[in-house]
Amino acid sequence: MAFYALFLRMSNANVQQQCTLVLYSKGRFLGFKRGLRNQYEHTALIQLENVNSKEETHFYEGKRVAYLYRAPTAKKGTHIRCIWGRITRPHGNSGTVRAKFRHNLPPSAMGSTVRVMLYPSNI
Repeated sequence: MAFYALFLRMSNANVQQQCTLVLYSKGRFLGFKRGLRNQYEHTALIQLENVNSKEETHFYEGKRVAYLYRAPTAKKGTHIRCIWGRITRPHGNSGTVRAKFRHNLPPSAMGSTVRVMLYPSNI
C-alpha cells in the first residue's frame, strides 16, 4: 500500500541529527466537484500524495483535512489560519477524493497543499 502511518523528516544540525514526527500526509486541492455546466463549491476534490488507485483511498475515508493559509492580520497572536474538513468518498479511479469543509475553500486555494491528518484511525 502507498500510505504510511508516520513520516520522519531528517534535518542535519551542526552536531546532532534531529528527527521530527509528522502525523499528516500531503494532498493537493484540485478544484470543486462539477458537471459540464454546474459547479458545487461545497465539495472539494483533493489528490492525495502517493495514492494512485480507488482501492488505496479507502484508508483515507473519514480522515480530517486541514487547509492552512496566511492572513494579513493576526488573530490570537498568529497570522496562520485553518479551515477544517473531512474526506467523504473517492472520486474517480486515480486516487482523488472528495472532501467537505466547514467553510467552503476559496477559489484562490486551487492548486495549493492541504494536510491530510492520519486520524481518526480505522485500524
